[in-house]
Amino acid sequence: MKNKAELIRFVVGPDMKIVPDISERLPGRGLWLTAGRDIVAGAVAKRAFARAARAPVLVEPDLGDRIESLLVRRCGELIGLARRAGQAVAGFVKVKEALASGNTGLLLAASDGADGGREKVRSLAPDLPLLDRLTGAELGAAFGRDVAVHGAVARGKLAKALVIEAGRLAGFREA
Repeated sequence: MKNKAELIRFVVGPDMKIVPDISERLPGRGLWLTAGRDIVAGAVAKRAFARAARAPVLVEPDLGDRIESLLVRRCGELIGLARRAGQAVAGFVKVKEALASGNTGLLLAASDGADGGREKVRSLAPDLPLLDRLTGAELGAAFGRDVAVHGAVARGKLAKALVIEAGRLAGFREA
């Protein structure tokens, strides 16, 4: 048994296709797997979805890629919600100011940003969780920009949800 935050829920759709349920709201009996590309690939190869569903099911060959894109979109949506609520900022100077306020719950760093820049932000708050699986373009889209390299999210439910989704995404993206 694992913590629910480490798992991804799947359901069988009306067309007997396996559907990843990232938001965990689709109707039907859930089939749960550890969030990892290799775990999903192994389950597909061993026909574990069909056994768990007790029925023949269709599994798309690019299921791992689809889950990754859904998790990226979910992270972007949560960052966008936090930004619109005034709980997220982008840019090194604004991140520094947010950290000085003492209300920061999560740091954001673009995966394709310079290692030195990521370490510079990390050194300001080494005890905070760091979401570093999104590219600069993906972070930028969440902030309504072309590119964002650094960001911060205030403490609260959105930051906690982002930490969970980032953990799931880590199973599908290399650091």
